Amino acid sequence: AVSAARRGARTVLEGQGIALGGLQTLGCVFPCMPTFADGSDTPYITDLNERMAGQGAPLDLGFETDTYYGGGRGQYSPEYLSLVYDEMCEEAGVEILYGASLVGAITEGGKIAACVVQTVEGLAKIRAKVFIDATGDALLSRFAGVPAEKGSEKNGRNQPMSLRFEMGGIDVGKVYRFFTKELKDDWTKGKFAQIVEEALKQKKPPFLEFAKWKKNEQFFLDGVARGELTEDDILYIQAFTIRSKPGVISMNCPEMPPLTFSSTDAVSKSKSVSFGRKMAQRLAAFFVRNLPGFEKAYISREASLVGVRESWRIRGKYYMDAEDYLKARHFPDAVCRTAYPIDIHDVKLDLFEKLKKGQYYEIPYRALVTNGISNLLVAGRCASGSFAAQASFRIQPTCMSMGEAAGIAAAWGLKHGVEANALRWENIPKAERSYASEGA
Repeated sequence: AVSAARRGARTVLEGQGIALGGLQTLGCVFPCMPTFADGSDTPYITDLNERMAGQGAPLDLGFETDTYYGGGRGQYSPEYLSLVYDEMCEEAGVEILYGASLVGAITEGGKIAACVVQTVEGLAKIRAKVFIDATGDALLSRFAGVPAEKGSEKNGRNQPMSLRFEMGGIDVGKVYRFFTKELKDDWTKGKFAQIVEEALKQKKPPFLEFAKWKKNEQFFLDGVARGELTEDDILYIQAFTIRSKPGVISMNCPEMPPLTFSSTDAVSKSKSVSFGRKMAQRLAAFFVRNLPGFEKAYISREASLVGVRESWRIRGKYYMDAEDYLKARHFPDAVCRTAYPIDIHDVKLDLFEKLKKGQYYEIPYRALVTNGISNLLVAGRCASGSFAAQASFRIQPTCMSMGEAAGIAAAWGLKHGVEANALRWENIPKAERSYASEGA
């Protein structure tokens, strides 16, 4: 929206909640996962990072990383991020329509004429010349009749959902020492020992991550044996400190079991919320009882949006698949690059090799447009691709760069009289593109 408005397009941004950013803000999804590809930060991401730093929110994790971990690394604290997004939209002239739910689309002659939204006043139409579907669920695309897929091609299952939460009142130093000294967790110790120790010595909030893995698994299994946790509760456990919130840890869990719940079934998704809330309460109680440093901890925030990793994906003019990742393919119409691994949260599915250091693949513009609707672009995790491909391109920086490109293309197409699905990204002057493939 910001990219389109900055280029002169009158822009309306519709959102269900009262904060922009989706899972970044409402779903407590931070830190921002890295692309593992140098040179992947597009201008929008660079601008966003500078604005966040200006708000006093530390983006870095408190230590220097190898450049292999490139692309959007850091944390986006939601309380700062929602304000920055409002400011960016206001400066660019984007009109935000908060509290509006998309409920339909009106199509005419292979185009979307209007989308239908439910507002506090009732039903309303938003008419536009170009539409960008960034719903995550390809909702506008499906309303317009665009073919879409969902779940794994092998078993039909969606990736599992999460209901993230935060806990405050934590002594991070005690947590760190318990994992490194009591549980002999050399993964944590080897990665962060000097950094954490130095931060604690200077009484600065350190970055700390802990997760369930083979070296500490017994600690969590004992909780199951005592009846404090269930096997579902410990299926996936991961947590990060938040540097802008001393004494607070963000839980990248619980993860609701994919065999029980589906992100593409309305009733099932609804039931997953209550199930996940109970899981979060059990995990919090377990940490308070058993994890040194959590003695005075409490749940300080619960996500107001279910963490959906994958639901529907459109069938666009180009269909990304695992081979695009594995062969590190580049495209003349590429809108961004990434090397983030194919990250499928299901141990029963195939595992894919990671790209070598320095390798990356690109997302082609054709994966953002479809043959059936000429004035529609799609950005984010519902872009055109297979279940495995989506498991790589679904991360925040890649989704943001897709959205940036979609806004640029929308405005450029309007200015030059070219339909979105006929536009060739590589024909836009390089200086006006957010990303250009090497040699293109």
